[in-house]
Amino acid sequence: MNKTPKAFLISDIICFALLLVFLFSLPTKLFKSPTSFVIEANNGNLLSAAIASDGQWRFPVADSVPVKFKDCIIAFEDKRFYNHFGIDFLAMSRAMRQNFKAKSVVSGGSTLTMQVIRLSRKQDRTIWQKLLEVILALRLELKYSKEEIIGLYAANAPFGSNVVGLEAASWRYYGRDAKTLSWGEMATLAVLPNSPSLVRPGKNSARLIKKRNDLLDKLAKLKYIDQSTANLSKLEPVPGKPLPLPQNAPHLLNRFKAERASLEINSTRIKSTLNEDIQLKINSILKRYNNRYRANDINNTSALVLDARTGQVVSYVGNIYQPENADLQSHVDMIKAPRSPGSTLKPLLYASMLNDGFILPHTLIPDIPTQIAGYSPQNYDLGYDGAISADKALSRSLNIPAVKMLQQYNYERFYDKLKKLGIGTLNQPADHYGLSLILGGSEVTMWDLANTYMGMVRTLNHFNTYKGLYNPDDYKQATYFTSDKKEEKDYQRTSFLDHGAIWATFNAMEEVMRPGDEGLWEQFSSSQRVAWKTGTSFGFRDAWAVGLTPNYIVCVWVGNADGEGRPGLVGIEAAAPVLFDIFKLLPNGKWFETPKTKLKKIKVCKQSGYKAGENCPDVAEELVPTAGEKTAVCPFHKLIHLDRTGTYRVTDQCESVTSMQHKSWFILPPAMEYYYKIKNSDYKSLPPFMTGCENNGGNNVMELIYPKNGAIVYIPLELDGTRGKIVLNAAHRNQNSKIYWHIDNEYVATTTNYHQLAVSPVPGKHTLTLVDENGERLVQFFTVLDKEKKQKD
Repeated sequence: MNKTPKAFLISDIICFALLLVFLFSLPTKLFKSPTSFVIEANNGNLLSAAIASDGQWRFPVADSVPVKFKDCIIAFEDKRFYNHFGIDFLAMSRAMRQNFKAKSVVSGGSTLTMQVIRLSRKQDRTIWQKLLEVILALRLELKYSKEEIIGLYAANAPFGSNVVGLEAASWRYYGRDAKTLSWGEMATLAVLPNSPSLVRPGKNSARLIKKRNDLLDKLAKLKYIDQSTANLSKLEPVPGKPLPLPQNAPHLLNRFKAERASLEINSTRIKSTLNEDIQLKINSILKRYNNRYRANDINNTSALVLDARTGQVVSYVGNIYQPENADLQSHVDMIKAPRSPGSTLKPLLYASMLNDGFILPHTLIPDIPTQIAGYSPQNYDLGYDGAISADKALSRSLNIPAVKMLQQYNYERFYDKLKKLGIGTLNQPADHYGLSLILGGSEVTMWDLANTYMGMVRTLNHFNTYKGLYNPDDYKQATYFTSDKKEEKDYQRTSFLDHGAIWATFNAMEEVMRPGDEGLWEQFSSSQRVAWKTGTSFGFRDAWAVGLTPNYIVCVWVGNADGEGRPGLVGIEAAAPVLFDIFKLLPNGKWFETPKTKLKKIKVCKQSGYKAGENCPDVAEELVPTAGEKTAVCPFHKLIHLDRTGTYRVTDQCESVTSMQHKSWFILPPAMEYYYKIKNSDYKSLPPFMTGCENNGGNNVMELIYPKNGAIVYIPLELDGTRGKIVLNAAHRNQNSKIYWHIDNEYVATTTNYHQLAVSPVPGKHTLTLVDENGERLVQFFTVLDKEKKQKD
C-alpha cells in the first residue's frame, strides 16, 4: 500500500526532529567539573598548582597528550581507536559473548570515545544509559577530532584517590611532568582508570604490577616497543604514597586566582612569564637570608624581578613559603601588600624636580635643623651638613634635604605625579600625607614601586627606538602571563618624566652609598652597573631595596607581615644584600645610552651647583636636563667690597671706591653656614666690617636654628619629675661675636662663639629677641605647650 503525501510529511518531520535531537544532544561544554589552578613557567614546566574546589586534583585539558600515553591507553583500552566512529562493533560483540558465557560482566567493549561520554555524564551503568552513550559517542566523533577526544580522556579519567587526569596523576605519583615519564611509568598510569583503586599505598601493588606488565607485553606485541624495552620497564617500581605538587610560585598562583575574572582568562591554567631557573634560585636565596633573619624575629622576605625589555615578570616570590608554621604568615603576598616605602620615593622627587626645572643635579639643598608646622624631620645619622648637593643628598638618603626639596616642589604636585606614575595606594587626599610623603608617610606596594621604576627604565631604553618621543604604554603594569596582545604605539612629545631627568636620576642612584667601613663591601661586589636605592620605614618595620639596569628591575622587601618592627631592620643591612645576590643571577648588559638631544650643556657654578651667575668665579659646563635652563641663578655668590688690604669689609662711607677690592664671595645663610663650615674646612666666612663702617647687611648676620619662627614646642618632665628645658640655638656670621638673649623683653643671658642656651619658659606664647654687640636684632616668636594640653593631644 502506497504512503499518502501526508504520511511522507509526518515521516520527514520525525526524521528531521530526530536529526535535530542528535545534532543538539551533545552539551556545549562536555565537562563542567571545576579544575585546579595551575601556573607554568615560561618553558612549560609546572611551578605551582592548587586543588580544585571539589577537592580533586584535576588539571585543565592540555594542548597535547604525550605519545607514550596515547600508545599505552589505545593498546590497553581501544586498539582500533583510529579506525572506528565511536563504536567498536567487534569489541562490543566480543564483550557480549564473554559476559554471556561468564554470566557476569567481565568485559566492557566501550571505546575511548564512549568512556569520555560516560566520564562526562557520571550516570549509573544501565542498558539504556549504554545505548545513550553509543548515540552520544557518534555525535562526539562528528564534533571533535581523535586527538581532541583522547585529550579529553587524558584530562578527565580517574587515577585513584582524588587524582583526576594524566597530568595531575603524573605529578602526584612521580613528581614529574607526564612528557618525561618512561614506558614503565606511563604503562602504570594507563591501567589505573580501569581500576583506580590499585594505587593505594601498601595495597594492591602485586595486581598493579601484573596489569602494568601485561600492558608492556601487549605494547611489545603491537610493535610500539621492543621486548627488551618491555622487560626493562617491568623492573621499575610502582608508585606508593602520592607526592605533594610543586609550590614554587604559590603567591602568584593565588594572585592569578583572584584576578582571573578581571583578566578575562577562561582557563584555570596559565603559562606564566616566569623564568623557572631564576625563580627557583631566588626562592633559595630568600630562604637562606630568611634563616639568618629569623634569629632576630624577622620572618618575611619577598622579591620581584621585572624584565624592562618585555615588560614581563621574571620572578615573583611574594614571601618565603612556610605553610607548616602559620604564625609566620608566609601566606601573605607582600608584593601586593601596602607598606611604608621609607626613602624609596626620593629618586622620584629628584627626577620630578629635574624634569620641571626646580634644580640641577648638584644644586645645594639646605641640611639644617628643620621644623615645619610642628613636623621635625631627622636624618638617619642625626647630623647636619648645612648644605649638600641634591644628588649627594639622594645617594646618602638624607631626610631633611628631601623634605626641603618637597617643600620647594609642593607636596600636592608630587602627590599628583606619583599617581600618574602608577602609585595606586594613595587613597587619602594630599593634605593627609603632607611633607611626610617623601619619608614613607604613605603606603605603596612592591608591585607599584617596581612597575614605576620599570616605566622609567623603559622610557629611557626607548629613547632611540621612538626617536625621542614617548609612549605612555611604557608605564603599563608588567604582565605575568603570556599574551597575544601587541603593544600599542601612541607616541607623544611629552611624558611624566623626560629622558634627561630619568638619565640624571639613574646616574645619581648609581652613586648610592654602599657599605665600606662596615666590612660588608664584598657582599655588594657586582660585575654590573646598578642604580639602586634602599629604604627603611619608621619604627624599623620595613626594609627595602630597589635596583635597576637597562634590562631588569629588582625590588626586595624584608620585614614582618604583621608590621612588627625589629632593631637592625634597615634597608642597607637587610634588603640590599638580597638585592645584589639576585643581580648576580641576571645577565649583564650595556648601560643606558645618553639621551643627548634631551640634555643641554649649560654653565654651572661648581661650588653651589646652581646655574652660574656673573659672580660665580669657578664655572663648569655640564650636561643637564633641558628644563635646567629654567632654574635660578646661583644665589650664594655675591660681590663684596674689601679694604685695600683685603682684610675688612667696607662701604663708601669709610673707604674710597678707588681703594676698594671688589671680590666674589660664597655666602651661605647663617644657619647653613654654621653646619657647613664644620664639614667643609675650605669654607671662608665673611670678613668683619672695618671699624667705623656701617653694617648694611641687615639681619642676615644672625639666624635662629631652633626654634624656628612660629614653632610650637613641648617641654617634657625630667626623670626626677622636675620640669625640663629646651635648648635655643642660633648662628652668627662672626664666630667671635656676642649675642644677648631676651625672652619677652627680659634679658636672659649672653653667649659667645657657640650660641646655645637652655631655658624653661612657662607655657604660652613668647617673644625671643637676639641682639649682637653691633646692635643687630633678630625677633621671632614661639609657643610652649601646656603639659595637660599635650597629654590630651
